[in-house]
Amino acid sequence: MKRISILGSTGSIGKQTLDVVRRNKDKFEVVAISANSSVDLLLEQIKEFKPKYVAVYNEESAIKLKKMIPTDINVEVLSGMSGLKEISSLPEIDVLLTAIVGMIGLVPTLEAIKSGKDIALANKETLVCAGDLVMSEARKHNVSILPVDSEHSAIFQCLNGEKNKEIEKIILTASGGPFRGKSKSDLENVTKSQALKHPNWSMGRKISIDSSTLMNKGLEVIEAKWLFGVEQNQIDVVVHPQSIIHSMVQFIDSSVMAQLGCPDMRLPIQYALSYPNRIVNDFERLDLAKIATLTFEQPDLETFPCLKLAYDSLKMGGTYSAVLNSANEVLVNEFLNDKIGFYDIPYYIEKTMDAHTSIDKPTLEQILDIDRWAREYVASAIR
Repeated sequence: MKRISILGSTGSIGKQTLDVVRRNKDKFEVVAISANSSVDLLLEQIKEFKPKYVAVYNEESAIKLKKMIPTDINVEVLSGMSGLKEISSLPEIDVLLTAIVGMIGLVPTLEAIKSGKDIALANKETLVCAGDLVMSEARKHNVSILPVDSEHSAIFQCLNGEKNKEIEKIILTASGGPFRGKSKSDLENVTKSQALKHPNWSMGRKISIDSSTLMNKGLEVIEAKWLFGVEQNQIDVVVHPQSIIHSMVQFIDSSVMAQLGCPDMRLPIQYALSYPNRIVNDFERLDLAKIATLTFEQPDLETFPCLKLAYDSLKMGGTYSAVLNSANEVLVNEFLNDKIGFYDIPYYIEKTMDAHTSIDKPTLEQILDIDRWAREYVASAIR
């Protein structure tokens, strides 16, 4: 029985994590859950999974939830960042699954690592903004970082039993998002509703927009560097519209290993939670004869400049990746609120990166300061 705490239980990954738990109640126990402000759904989850703790980041929503919980349910309601930190480092948990969206996941993840908890990581921003710091702390405290993203889970599985020094190249696959094959002129006036329509995956709003700009793949490139200890020139991206091959590893002897499966995030979630074991499930099985054809393309960096900007931030090093991420978070939110256009996202990211003075080997406090600076800069630039 593994006891888990979930940051972001009301989001897409969080809900699918709870479905994995629902199907394996003899193997997993939910000790704590959290959300930003979705108290109605949190209350449903509390009633079903009976966690001991629930953290609500929004203080007003936490007060509201307390009043909603029936008197016969014994659960402690925490709030704010202190609440997230507390449920991430509970002595009774074995694993923290961090499915919270954005930079907000960094501090509680570090708190969990320092408390010796293994991390099932679905929060890309943690490694994008502070990869060196997070991985150093994980090594120091002998903590495993288990990837939940389908691409990084695939690489993790391909590397099981292999030597990192024998990696020649990591090949991240990308579906291409809703705008694969479109030209730059085609995308000048696209709307958020068009950008949110991912062809293969059911995801949250922020990650869906990132997929449409290919920033999601750019963040995964940065994340892969830190997770697997490789250099930028060892990470390639290939567009694979069918989303059947989730990623590949090419070795020094020219062998290529790939992990395949139907597009279902519950599979990498389950693998991260059950590792090093595998669990029987009733998920859809892959039928290659039915699929018949798998295709691959080079990504179009002119039409999707966010992917190039991610590579650039990795090449420049220091805190450029943190700036890239922070600016992108603000800009995606502005796009979702119909305040800016599709190509304003890469334009203002580049502008913010150009204005930044990088820091090598930053501390957590410096990373948080840079995050605040980047958000304020890009908001001012938009105005």
